[in-house]
Amino acid sequence: MTLELALISLLNGISYGLLLFMLASGLTLIFSMMGVLNFAHASFYMLGAYFGYQLSQWFGFWPALVIAPVVVGVLGALVERWGLRRVHKWGHVPELLFTFGLSFIIVELVQVIWGRPPVPNALPPELQGTLFTIFSTNFPLSRGFIMLVAVLMLVALWLVITRSRIGLVIQAALTNPQQVEALGHNVPRVFMLVFGAGSALAGLAGVIGGAVYVTEPAMASTAGAIIFVVIVVGGMGSLSGAFIASLLIGLIDSFAKVIDDSLVDGLAALGVSITPQTPLYSVWTLKVSQVAPVLPFLLLVIVLIVRPKGLLGTRED
Repeated sequence: MTLELALISLLNGISYGLLLFMLASGLTLIFSMMGVLNFAHASFYMLGAYFGYQLSQWFGFWPALVIAPVVVGVLGALVERWGLRRVHKWGHVPELLFTFGLSFIIVELVQVIWGRPPVPNALPPELQGTLFTIFSTNFPLSRGFIMLVAVLMLVALWLVITRSRIGLVIQAALTNPQQVEALGHNVPRVFMLVFGAGSALAGLAGVIGGAVYVTEPAMASTAGAIIFVVIVVGGMGSLSGAFIASLLIGLIDSFAKVIDDSLVDGLAALGVSITPQTPLYSVWTLKVSQVAPVLPFLLLVIVLIVRPKGLLGTRED
C-alpha cells in the first residue's frame, strides 16, 4: 500500500466513522438515559434523509439541514409520548417489539410516498468539489463537511450533558426519578425530550448521509445493522465508547476495501506455504477487500467474547 493510498484511506475511514457516530450517538443517548433499545432508530435516520431531500427541493439544502432534524425529532417525541410510554410499564421486550414493528411501518410509508427506487438526493454545489489534494488524489469537500458537523455535534452533546442544567436533570432522572419528581421536574417529559433529541440526531445524520451516499428505503436496514455493531462494540450507553467504536469500524471498513492481498499472501510473507491441497483453500485465497463487509461483525463477535460489556460499557441491562 502506497503512502498516498494509506492517507486517503485514513481520511475516508475517519469521515465514515464520524458519520456512524452521528447516527450512533442518538441511539446511545436514548439507551443511556432511558434504557430503551430503539430498533426504529435507523428508520428515523432514513426519514431524515427523505425529509432532507424533499425540503431541499422546496427550500434548498441549508434550510433542510435545520428543519428536517427538527421534524424527525418532533415525530420521535410523539412516538415516545403516545406509543412507547404506554408499553414502557410492561418491560423491555414490549418496547423492543414496539420499535421493531414501528421500523417496518416507517419503511412501508416511505415506499408509498417516495417509491422504492433511490431518489436523486445530492449536496448543494458549494459542498461538491475538492477540499484538498494529497499527491494526486483529491479529498472530497463533502467528507470534510461530514467531519466538521460530527465534531461540532460531539462538542455540543458533551456541553449539554455535562455542563448544562438540563443535562444534570436528565442524568438525575435516570438514577433517581422519584427524587427528581419531588423537586418539581416532569420526568416523563424529560424522557420524551431525550427520545426526541436522539431521533433528531438520527435525522441530522440522515440529511447528510443521504445526500453524500444514497437515499433509498434499504438504507434503514443497512444502517441499522452496522449501527448496532457500533453501540455494542463501544459499550451499551457509552457515548465515548460509541465514538471510539465508530472510528474503529470506519477505519477497518476503509482500509479493508483497498487491500487486495489474501491470507495466502500474508502467510507467504511469513514463510508459511498454503497449497491447493490445504483444507478450505478457497477461504485462504479470499482477498481482504472481498470480506470487508463481514469484518465489523467479526469485530463484534470478538468483542463480545473478550469483553461482553463492550470497550467502555458499564450498564448491565
